[in-house]
Amino acid sequence: MATLHFLANPARFRRFSQRVLPALSAVTALALAAGLYLALVQSPPDYQQGETVRIMFVHVPSAWIAMAGYGLLAALGAALLVWRHPLAALMARGAAPVGAVFAAVCLLTGSLWGRPMWGTYWVWDARLTSMLLLFFLYLGHIALSRAYDDSERGDRAAAILALVGAINLPVIKFSVDWWNTLHQPASVMKLGGPSIHPAILTPLMVMAAALLLLFVVLVLLRTETEIDRRRLEAAELAG
Repeated sequence: MATLHFLANPARFRRFSQRVLPALSAVTALALAAGLYLALVQSPPDYQQGETVRIMFVHVPSAWIAMAGYGLLAALGAALLVWRHPLAALMARGAAPVGAVFAAVCLLTGSLWGRPMWGTYWVWDARLTSMLLLFFLYLGHIALSRAYDDSERGDRAAAILALVGAINLPVIKFSVDWWNTLHQPASVMKLGGPSIHPAILTPLMVMAAALLLLFVVLVLLRTETEIDRRRLEAAELAG
């Protein structure tokens, strides 16, 4: 808690971010290189999906990170509305576009996988539809936070949307269990352990870790940008 309180100050957070970003960026690059090598070179083709299975190494982690990113938005929204955390709005503004990109990558790669597997790029499946809704929630957050001349009003409106939209996260997670969908059921995060062969599971988890690190790096960079932008706005008003 003391660390969180220390980093609540935007200026201190920015200094902390600048210290950790070079090393974190280097680790991210190494993890991405290792993940792509394992996914594209080392892993074997699937006995049913063939080479198409390689799309999964980007699609699945992107879905996980898009959901986790929206969970972060909801947590930041609560921190802003309940505790008026001074950094929450700035980090939410930084995280929303990054999460939206991961949601878009998830939808795009899912469509590319669906064409050879299902014979179509898109179906109004419960999992796909709820994931598309998540993408629109991200866009709504971005639009709301910038819709007011008073940035604080925009941040509060976006925070409310983030909290309400979090209802969609369990819908995405459990849609394949609640409804009869074309999307395959959970095969990694399930009771009894993963049902994927280690030759596929290992590169999948390495790619997930690499993309998560990339998410963190991008959010830190964008949060720094938002801190600088808010400082410039304050300087213009003062001048």
